[in-house]
Amino acid sequence: MPKTTRAPMARKIPHSTTNHGIALNDPYHWLRADNWQEVMVKPEVLPADIRTYLEAENGYFAEEFDRKNEALQENIYREIRGRIKEDESGIPSPDGDFSYYSKMETGQQYPLLIRTDRHGNNATCIMDCNVEAGEGYFGFAGATHDPSHKFLAWGCDRNGSEYYTMRVRNIASGEDLPDTLEKSAGGAVWSADSSSIYYVELDENHRPFRVRQHILGTEQSRDNIVYEEADAGYFVNIGKTLNGNFIIISTGDHLTSEVHLLDAHKGGALQLISQRKTGHEYSVEERHGELFILTNKDGAEDFKIATTSLKTPDIENWQDLIPHQAGTLILSTIVLENYLIRLEKSQGLPRIVMRDLGDNSESNIAFDEEAYSLGVSVGYEFDTSTIRFTYSSPTTPSQVFDYDLTSGERVLLKEQIIPSGHSSQDYVTRRIMAKASDGAEVPVTLLYHKDTSLDGSAPCLLYGYGAYGISMPANFSITNLSLVDRGFVYAIAHIRGGKDKGYDWYKKGRAEHKVNTFTDFIAVAEHLTKQKIVAQDKIVAMGGSAGGLLMGAITNMRPDLFAGIVAIVPFVDVLTTMLDDSLPLTPPEWPEWGNPITSKEAYERIASYSPYDNVEAKDYPSMLVLAGLTDPRVTYWEPAKWVAKLREMKTDANPLYLKTNMEAGHGGASGRFDRLKEVALTQAFAIKIVGAPTLPNDRT
Repeated sequence: MPKTTRAPMARKIPHSTTNHGIALNDPYHWLRADNWQEVMVKPEVLPADIRTYLEAENGYFAEEFDRKNEALQENIYREIRGRIKEDESGIPSPDGDFSYYSKMETGQQYPLLIRTDRHGNNATCIMDCNVEAGEGYFGFAGATHDPSHKFLAWGCDRNGSEYYTMRVRNIASGEDLPDTLEKSAGGAVWSADSSSIYYVELDENHRPFRVRQHILGTEQSRDNIVYEEADAGYFVNIGKTLNGNFIIISTGDHLTSEVHLLDAHKGGALQLISQRKTGHEYSVEERHGELFILTNKDGAEDFKIATTSLKTPDIENWQDLIPHQAGTLILSTIVLENYLIRLEKSQGLPRIVMRDLGDNSESNIAFDEEAYSLGVSVGYEFDTSTIRFTYSSPTTPSQVFDYDLTSGERVLLKEQIIPSGHSSQDYVTRRIMAKASDGAEVPVTLLYHKDTSLDGSAPCLLYGYGAYGISMPANFSITNLSLVDRGFVYAIAHIRGGKDKGYDWYKKGRAEHKVNTFTDFIAVAEHLTKQKIVAQDKIVAMGGSAGGLLMGAITNMRPDLFAGIVAIVPFVDVLTTMLDDSLPLTPPEWPEWGNPITSKEAYERIASYSPYDNVEAKDYPSMLVLAGLTDPRVTYWEPAKWVAKLREMKTDANPLYLKTNMEAGHGGASGRFDRLKEVALTQAFAIKIVGAPTLPNDRT
């Protein structure tokens, strides 16, 4: 018998709190570092006892799984990497006399930022992120050139905490100015005269709470406060109208928004568009003194587009331009000199609709596949008749097109190349429906190899998220093919909590309806087995962040239904987190989950499904749990506490692994190849758990 390393068992220290007369006992509360804010910035100050436990779990995982499956992980990693064209260039986007794009070079982890003249000549590297990264973690916040094309504002995070440091580079010299802006949320907006940048500052609890103006050549301490949000439940963002006339300051939570405009040329006072009202969401663009407003006003839950004069922005002056159409969700809008572009979703599939603002005629771009993903952009310029869109499906690699709004001509600019080879005809994409417990039809996207028999024998990787109204795109993924080539059916459950079927689909998966997210996912798993699409005992479920909450909930509710669970930075200690208003995301997320501090009903509802609080003495599936020490979104102690309690309570001998990245946060490793190693790890776990068929390389 091979020697088995003993799993770590965390000590228990009594800890109890009382809310609404209800006691909450939490013996693993000690894993939450009292100095967590400092740990986000300086991971080395993590208390020794907590570090010892996390490292013991890492050691156990390394001994029991990582080292025993190195060859399989390496094979998968090389397969995925072989599908990447490593020397990959983006498509130049023109802006005045110049064009900008990014490119990747063979063997490099991070992009180079390139500038050419408008016609693509005289290419110059204006930033090499590989040089800036050095060794260790490098979270790039992106870079924004100024209107004069002399400067580049850029930011990075060195430990995964998402506290970004912003710098300004002189493009001609390649040197950074002395200006250094700490504790930024990342990203910046330039004033029209290029003399200053506007940025969002994070508070001590990692909340984006105010906008400041930094005048080049001055100290950050002198930066003018442009806007400060007093409500901890509202996060602040900045942007700019495409025509460059206004800086957009938006604040809001998951259900409510408020927008101010600031003249990018003159500065001055902020102009409020519409005062916040609970449940009213809106966003703004401007053209020739007219505002175009994407809004859910007057019960337009799938949104509509209204217009009003910049001089009379009050909500009572808004006039409908694109009326609300139930079941057709408007996702985003782009306002150009002569056109209004909207990306919308109907019957679960996206489409692009173009409106000529001269004669108000409309047209759209049609696609044929059962399931696909679509994105649209216009680059930097306002006065253009060209839009750019990206199309892919689970079987079709990404394609980038330019579309001429005047002629209707569609030009293929770039098609994703798979160096190791890919034939779309070898794979099958399907969209099916599974009936939920209350009769709702839940869309499911399937991807499988044409040679995979759907006779009830195939293993399955079932992915889900189901929160914040985020829809899961049916796009092409170079990583999923490694599982599909080994006989897996890869399935996406488009469950309630996302907006896959419109805004109502989101409403029915949040707050008092949250349990629908979990029962939808369970219904999809049951449907796949009843229809003999996959094997009943070979489903591995995967989800991350709020999708990790899904993983925890279904594991408690139906542990018998899943062979394995992969929970990536899982939000599993929901009740305690929503009771802790000092944590970065807690106040803004009360509309999503409910506020258990003020509402006994919300407390009891969250307590009924919070994964950590519902662990029981019973058999659980095999589980792999991944965490990040400096994660500000799902703090490391949530997965750590969950695993500790599972180790104490579970009655089975199935594997349970916790791997904490001690040098990264919510997004895991920062380099493109390092990320692939994490993907290879999760896939190797799924393959080993279900005993999937091996490829020749796996048997070496």
